[in-house]
Amino acid sequence: MLHNELNAWRESIDLVKKVYSMTESFPISEQFGLTSQIRRAAVSIPSNIAEGCGRNSDKELMRFCWIAMGSLSEVETQAIIARELGYVEDIEEVETDIRKVRKILSGFINYLQNKQTC
Repeated sequence: MLHNELNAWRESIDLVKKVYSMTESFPISEQFGLTSQIRRAAVSIPSNIAEGCGRNSDKELMRFCWIAMGSLSEVETQAIIARELGYVEDIEEVETDIRKVRKILSGFINYLQNKQTC
């Protein structure tokens, strides 16, 4: 299975682009703080999906998908923090993408779990 064929990977790439766009307006004082943190967390989502696909087993792929899910929760939390700190007013676009990626990734993880039990 190639990572770039997965909806979860493609949608998470879109999320990365939105996170980068959102963080462009963050204060320069956050360049090595929240800006860097949320960008790294966002990039790790498709990266972990890709790494899992490069492994030899569905079990490993599932493990890396769970790691991607953790990074997705990080991005969600950091976007909320950015809004609460007043760095950005509206995070609805990012939140919508987070929900979309979470739904797709959850479905994919369930598929992999069911595949193992058969």
